[in-house]
Amino acid sequence: METTRLEAFSDGVFAIAITLLVLEIKVPPPDTVLGAELLHLWPSYLAYVVSFLAIGAIWINHHAMFYHIVRVDGMLLLLNVLHLMLIAFLPFPTAVLAEAFHRGTDEPVAAAFYGGILTIIGIFVTAMWQYAARGHRLLGTHLTVKKARQISRRFLLGPIIYAIATVVALVVPWLAVLLYILLNLFYLWPRWGHRHAPSHIKDPSISRDRSEGD
Repeated sequence: METTRLEAFSDGVFAIAITLLVLEIKVPPPDTVLGAELLHLWPSYLAYVVSFLAIGAIWINHHAMFYHIVRVDGMLLLLNVLHLMLIAFLPFPTAVLAEAFHRGTDEPVAAAFYGGILTIIGIFVTAMWQYAARGHRLLGTHLTVKKARQISRRFLLGPIIYAIATVVALVVPWLAVLLYILLNLFYLWPRWGHRHAPSHIKDPSISRDRSEGD
């Protein structure tokens, strides 16, 4: 089974989720000092930026991942759907985080809740790759076993750091938010680069697999 429909559906969910983030930034009420109210919304701006970077980084790496994953099966489809379920849910913990910092109360709980969702997202991303890479079952022939193992180790970094940051959030929520931002910036550029991956169409073995699957 080809990856085209999975990627198209995933792109749609990513696009909707990243757009919904801005809806959590509310227009200041009338009969208020507009400048002061806009400045007062800084927690919403911060939460928006953190989540926009998070979804953007996940989308970039999802896109790069499927330069190496050249076919899918039922299990990978299921893992991807569960992963997208959490992506679509992310605007909610974003709003919770912003509201907690607006009120100045419950910041540790809100930051830990937010980090917990990012941790689970990272676990599903890692699970998708680990499943596809096991025995090279869903990967293209252009990718060596050594490189696949390097990518696996790099994917493990995400959920581990997110989990650590989630625990830190219960004590120092500001530090946790900083860790979320730094990790998102780290993942914004997929260092295992899809630029070097050849086109799937040019790989005769992949074309043969697809024709047999049809």
